[in-house]
Amino acid sequence: MSTDGTAGPYLMVEVADLSTIKLLLSQSKIAYWIEENAISLNVAPEIAVVNFGRHADPMQIQQALDQAP
Repeated sequence: MSTDGTAGPYLMVEVADLSTIKLLLSQSKIAYWIEENAISLNVAPEIAVVNFGRHADPMQIQQALDQAP
């Protein structure tokens, strides 16, 4: 979870983990959107950016993510 910048908190996750993250966020009723493009550098796994918006509560998001298996 990152809170740097002015656009609000965001999360960078491997594309392979995206479905789990989406499920956790949806179950916790946390609004989010996923950037259209995923990136991969030096043959590393692809990374997607999950945005939460300026008014999101980083603590609430982190609590939902901490429930991940």
